Amino acid sequence: MAYLLMFVTLLHIITLAILFIATMEKSWWVWEGMENSDLWYNCRFDNFTGTWLCASSKETEWLQAVQVLMVLSVVFSSVSFLVFLGQLFTMSKGGLFYFTGLCQVFAGLAAFSAALIYTLHNKEILQDSRELTSGRFGYCFNLAWVCVPLLLCSGVVYIHLRKKE
Repeated sequence: MAYLLMFVTLLHIITLAILFIATMEKSWWVWEGMENSDLWYNCRFDNFTGTWLCASSKETEWLQAVQVLMVLSVVFSSVSFLVFLGQLFTMSKGGLFYFTGLCQVFAGLAAFSAALIYTLHNKEILQDSRELTSGRFGYCFNLAWVCVPLLLCSGVVYIHLRKKE
């Protein structure tokens, strides 16, 4: 039981870190030639100064939906971890971690919705940017998709996890 508890806690921390990186880093769409776009900024690498030049992304309804869903996913997963820690020390023997599991499942569904919207509507989201055919999805987009099954699996494990002494 102690190993399962350590595994679930470690999985939750890793998933939360990956989710936070996917939300905040600047690589949801990458073009050849050192230019990329994320949920918040469009950035271009300036070879002369050796720095990134960033401008705010144009706000579209689809981009705002992705932003809200990713932030909501981070919030749900963070609340889930804090509630898990609280339940771990205050819950009576034999109790189940239902609320923690449901928060993780909602975080997974929010991340799934955000990644799906970005997949289906990237033309509308990146409408003022360069030609999309010369670009590809970046690693943060892939991290968001990796988080979905991890969040859903950890949510199911939390729902079935029973506190023992």
